[in-house]
Amino acid sequence: MINKFSRQFLNLLFIAFSLLVSTANAALPMGSDGKQLPTLAPMLEGATLAVVNIATEGRVKTQMNPLFADPRFRRFFNVPEQPAERKTSALGSGVIVDAKRGLVLTNNHVIANAVHITVTLIDGRQLEAEVVGSDPETDVAVIKMPAENLTDIKPADSDALRVGDFVVAIGHPFGLGQTVTSGIISALGRSGLGIEGYEDFIQTDASINPGNSGGALVNLNGELVGINTAIFSQSGGNIGIGFAIPINLAMQIAEQILETGEVKRGFLGVSMQDISPSLAEAFGLDRQGGAIINEVLDGSPADKAGLKTGDIVISIDGKQIRDANDLGNRVGLLPVGETIKFKVLRDGKQSEFVVKIDEKTQTSTNPRSVNELLQGVSVGDIEQGSPYFGKVEGAFVAAVERASIAWRSGLRAGDVITSVNKKPIKNLDEFLTAVDKKDDSLLLLILRGNAAAFLVLRK
Repeated sequence: MINKFSRQFLNLLFIAFSLLVSTANAALPMGSDGKQLPTLAPMLEGATLAVVNIATEGRVKTQMNPLFADPRFRRFFNVPEQPAERKTSALGSGVIVDAKRGLVLTNNHVIANAVHITVTLIDGRQLEAEVVGSDPETDVAVIKMPAENLTDIKPADSDALRVGDFVVAIGHPFGLGQTVTSGIISALGRSGLGIEGYEDFIQTDASINPGNSGGALVNLNGELVGINTAIFSQSGGNIGIGFAIPINLAMQIAEQILETGEVKRGFLGVSMQDISPSLAEAFGLDRQGGAIINEVLDGSPADKAGLKTGDIVISIDGKQIRDANDLGNRVGLLPVGETIKFKVLRDGKQSEFVVKIDEKTQTSTNPRSVNELLQGVSVGDIEQGSPYFGKVEGAFVAAVERASIAWRSGLRAGDVITSVNKKPIKNLDEFLTAVDKKDDSLLLLILRGNAAAFLVLRK
């Protein structure tokens, strides 16, 4: 039974929702009692025209077990030759953001390795497209197609979004054709998910499924607030936890791609960690927000600005820092050459430092490393005081930059590398000698805690 209070609450909710959609230009449908019924149709009549289906065909190199690369092994076990490449196909979505130039925003993983791209519009037209540029670290890509009677969508300010705002996801899930789902913004600033190198996701409960990738997340004004990217699911289906790239971030990346053809990463030159309750107590803090710097590289932008090990970064340009991942994202997404203001706690007192962001590739976290697969990795000898000292031989991983090839492959600070390409190493010098090649891949055997594992680093 619905009591009087519940009935009143439902009536208020109905009225509130009706007000949200009553600003649409088109007339709303009328109920049998003459009252307007809530609908998103007028808003969607414009927004859906800008969302397209993307079909790709491509080729990728066949991944082979390192043992199969040895012809003697293949002959002994009668293993046939493996094809060097295999054909791939993918379906996804995209959003027209510039109708005059035929520019479409989508996800990098939708068009990765594509040699042929076909865009299908809502009116059934099929147009050939080409990749302008992409950024795997944020999963943003820009493609271009003929600007033939297209409709684009206006971007909103995603920094102004709030948890609880109504949103609509538009895409092409499972190849069914254009589909619309609705929900709210469940959370903002989601990171540390391991989906992409740089993460600052909008979380929504609007249904997002395979094929929605690259599609639009819009507000009730029909403005673009995000690019749908991924879901959290153990079964592969939607469970009400989807993620979208904020449109401000996506457009920032797209502008760099259009201007220079690539995205240059901001580089600070520090390694950092979250502030745990025990660290907060040890440093005499009454807060856990922020990130603590545990290493500053010589000659890096951070070193030049005066930042030191033990500094606790609490804000950048007045915006609070949540954790180490938040700090890494903020810096990594800044344009090279930009000057920003860091507010840090040092010895219990607040200080400000002005840092000029350098280009990430200009300074490696391991200057002695001569293999680009190890860009962003700091490696040293196993030092006295380490739990591994005197017990194992190898090279100690001191730091691994987020979004680096090594990070994506699973290498982490604290690991001990005991062999390279199946050859044991005893120390740092032997490690550097072993990786002093331009190989397309490296096979590392690492020790983490009491467990050993192989990791493959590929370009």
